[in-house]
Amino acid sequence: MAVFTSVSLDDARALLTRYDLGEFVSLRGITAGIENTNYFLNTTRGEYVLTLFEKLSMAQLPFYIELMHHLAAKGVAVPSPQSLRAGGRITELHGKPTAIVSRLAGGYEPAPGAAHCRIAARTQARTHLGARDFPMAQPNLRGLAWWQETAPQVMPFLTDAQATLLTDEIAAQIAFAQSADYAELERGPAHCDLFRDNVLFAGTSEDPVMGGVIDFYFAGCDAWLFDVAVAVNDWCIVRETGVLVPELAQAWLEAYGAERAYTEAEHRAWPMMLRAAALRFWISRLYDFYRPREAETLKPHDPTHFERILRLRREAPGITLAGQY
Repeated sequence: MAVFTSVSLDDARALLTRYDLGEFVSLRGITAGIENTNYFLNTTRGEYVLTLFEKLSMAQLPFYIELMHHLAAKGVAVPSPQSLRAGGRITELHGKPTAIVSRLAGGYEPAPGAAHCRIAARTQARTHLGARDFPMAQPNLRGLAWWQETAPQVMPFLTDAQATLLTDEIAAQIAFAQSADYAELERGPAHCDLFRDNVLFAGTSEDPVMGGVIDFYFAGCDAWLFDVAVAVNDWCIVRETGVLVPELAQAWLEAYGAERAYTEAEHRAWPMMLRAAALRFWISRLYDFYRPREAETLKPHDPTHFERILRLRREAPGITLAGQY
């Protein structure tokens, strides 16, 4: 379990006095995540998730918390941040910014099928559309500027071939970011980390029902197509190889496009967006693997997974936005 800051039962009881959420019942650490400290918190009023933010500052947090609040108020299936008695939705525990959000029903699907992809893609599109009038703005903090800043920190650990790949791809993405097509992309608040373990499904594997989208703490204003590419690179692949699965990729892209039609610029930009999404997570996994922070238990993901995906997407995107190979 990735717990950077321990929370005792007495800590949780004291924290709850700041809310109107009932009396404390139980607290249990969540065995996932490498960025924040998370606990399931149950009270006499309901089930919640308690998060202590290990990297994000008090100044950065309102974007994420208020975005979830905004989407939840519109009926999008996302966690609803809970309000404090004194007002606001962010507090502090052990010197860390802290929030409590509603716990959504269901669990994540480790082996999603086409039905899961269609449901998740529709929700992704509705999240984008629902955020169009969100009044706050914050860039994707793991975007191009962060790639350029972080690459030199991991470069000493790479082989010559890996270093060449990383250098070449960053240069290609810099050039693309200056292109006319990039400037025309639809953009706004986006999740930017919509992996399969950040979506919960109720129902059954054969007949899934959307539970909700969780973990918005990498969200930022970016091209919505980048968000789609992040999802496709995780949901629609053979996990061992990174090769796209035609049925799954087509299901995702068609379901999303039915909610928000792709623009001509997005059709042209799709291959580069798939590469950008792979690059983002290759760099972050390299950083987590070679520059880990102290934690009680921390299992960084294998960075070679997204290296393979990046190499594949550079060879060929595999599918167009029209669902054609």
